Amino acid sequence: QVQLVESGGGLVQPGGSLRLSCVASGSIFSFNAMGWFRQAPGKERELVAMISSTSGTNYADSVKGRFTISRDNARYTVYLQMNSLKPEDTAVYYCHHKQRRPDSTVWKDYWGQGTQVTVSS
Repeated sequence: QVQLVESGGGLVQPGGSLRLSCVASGSIFSFNAMGWFRQAPGKERELVAMISSTSGTNYADSVKGRFTISRDNARYTVYLQMNSLKPEDTAVYYCHHKQRRPDSTVWKDYWGQGTQVTVSS
């Protein structure tokens, strides 16, 4: 019931920048926590960045100082600004949202379709 749509991926040269966007829609009961994950071929999906209204932001060590996660609550949108991109940043990036209905004890995870980011010269 929650749809996440990512955009902004593409091909960029090393050292370049890219900004990813994720728009949420549907039965959104809470927009306090959102995250970005990525998965490279043959590797496990890993957390890149998270943003929470209560916990602030959290980044993977590999992207600290280069990536910035932000959000626009009014538009149900979360962003990932990626600077100083490296070839090892190449992966499919996924938007993630987790929420629980007010009348339920069951938590559900929602994922976007993913957007490809390729860093190459």
